[in-house]
Amino acid sequence: MLAEFYKEDAPDDVLGRALWSGSGVQVDADDEQVRTSLARIFRPVPVVIDDPSLRSYGTSGPVQLAPGSLQWFRAAAGSRSGGEGLLVRLVPNAEQAMGWEPAGAYRTFDKQIERRELLGAQAPSGERHPSDSPEPK
Repeated sequence: MLAEFYKEDAPDDVLGRALWSGSGVQVDADDEQVRTSLARIFRPVPVVIDDPSLRSYGTSGPVQLAPGSLQWFRAAAGSRSGGEGLLVRLVPNAEQAMGWEPAGAYRTFDKQIERRELLGAQAPSGERHPSDSPEPK
């Protein structure tokens, strides 16, 4: 997944990019100050967000996401970019579209997106990815 960073007054002028590859985050910017801001946004520390979809039933309060996952990447980009004076848009970098049928899925939507990003970023065409086998229940 690709995160593009821009200023509010110039949304078409991309100042920097960050790419989640499954094994880390790669940041790229022409300006050293923007590159430093992106490094702070994606520093490898947990992100705390208040998202009810990530909590167990009957619980309340924020949830801590450990560094490295796609959820962490998205949360870090969204929650930390404002503090650096930047806005973010997330762009999928997978080459092919994917379908998702909730009734036939054995992966959650987030797991399916993460798998699609990993396959698009790393696996050569024709090879199977370890996550192609169903998850244990």
